[in-house]
Amino acid sequence: MLIDYLPIAIMGVLAVVFAAGSMAASRALGPHRPNPVKLSAYECGNDPVRLPRGEKFSVKFYVVAMLFIIFDVETIFLFPWAVTFRQLGLFGLAEMAVFIGLVFVAYLYVWRKGGLDWAEEVTPVETEALVRAELEAAGRAPEELGAVGAR
Repeated sequence: MLIDYLPIAIMGVLAVVFAAGSMAASRALGPHRPNPVKLSAYECGNDPVRLPRGEKFSVKFYVVAMLFIIFDVETIFLFPWAVTFRQLGLFGLAEMAVFIGLVFVAYLYVWRKGGLDWAEEVTPVETEALVRAELEAAGRAPEELGAVGAR
């Protein structure tokens, strides 16, 4: 009875060995050229600098994340429909057309209201200037940036 689980155990061991081996190979063979810009925190378009105490953090990033989750969950409803498509017939097709239409209308509404415009574009030069200003404010030398252009 336990012999039936042997292939699953072997696959689990192989997965762990592959993951550990991949991480070890990446560490051993990968390039190591860190600099403050590469090591600075970057959260999906949010500036890698601290905000002043009086300035509030924008919640638009979290609104977009929640919208993504909502649309993602709605997309999951397509899988059971696809599996039972032939049994549902024309009624199932019409119901799914209404569902997709409503999801599309909601998507257009969010898009028109600017709910998907949560990040301002920041060029690498602006990012370097922001990190340089933060280093200077912290009393560290801007030369610590190193070769920012060498990526």
